[in-house]
Amino acid sequence: MNIQMKPQAAAAQNSLKGKVSLVTGSTSGIGLGIARALAAAGSDIVLNGFGNAEDIAKVQTELQTEFGIDVGYSSADMSKADAIAAMIMTTLSEYGRLDIVVNNAGIQHVAPIDQFPIEKWNAILAINLSSAFHTTRAALPAMRANKYGRIINIASAHGLVASPFKAAYVAAKHGVVGLTKTIALETAEEGITCNAICPGYVYTPLVEAQIEGQAKAHGIPREQVIRDVLLAQQPNKRFATVEELGALTVFLASEAAASITGIALPVDGGWTAH
Repeated sequence: MNIQMKPQAAAAQNSLKGKVSLVTGSTSGIGLGIARALAAAGSDIVLNGFGNAEDIAKVQTELQTEFGIDVGYSSADMSKADAIAAMIMTTLSEYGRLDIVVNNAGIQHVAPIDQFPIEKWNAILAINLSSAFHTTRAALPAMRANKYGRIINIASAHGLVASPFKAAYVAAKHGVVGLTKTIALETAEEGITCNAICPGYVYTPLVEAQIEGQAKAHGIPREQVIRDVLLAQQPNKRFATVEELGALTVFLASEAAASITGIALPVDGGWTAH
């Protein structure tokens, strides 16, 4: 076997220059934080998600101005296989390549199994799990042609452990972890890696709204909501940040992570160490 030594991986800044990244569900929250980190590393970005057109255009302009990269946008509905295929086709047509796919789009609904609305089950499975399959399926031929690709699936601590009343979300995220392993095995000799990031609670505006809502509903201080309700399962008693997830995504997309594939990496403050 002829083993060739590669130069040490470049620093994060501009480590992804010349690459094109698609991040689904990236007009806000975790997805936007990841898109921002990839942009800071020099990658061109294709955003995806719903939202006010003016707000999305503002985000595009901000990323372009701050990092000197190109920022596209697709409004593809991630519950629709045809829309996902069209998004990938358009990306390849406009950029000529697609190097990094971050499957982040997701929704949630909480209810007991015997009261779980069937339409909510179907929607969660479609957006949280099937969209990752459809996006990866459509992107792989271009990655294989370039002999390079990074597929990063945003799963959840709930892809590794379960909680009551989250049947669809837990099932979908467990499915994402299994899909990640299968993709990794099928692409292991092709310069393509596939990994899953499994966050616990991440601080976003949506989580802040939950904190305020729980505090009012139960008449307890926000600090108690954070520690005893939301972070009850997290030993470190702190939220992860979108910046932490972005930095990890950049690492997994880099040459330094070329031998890391098929893993489900918890970012959960010790939750799944129990």
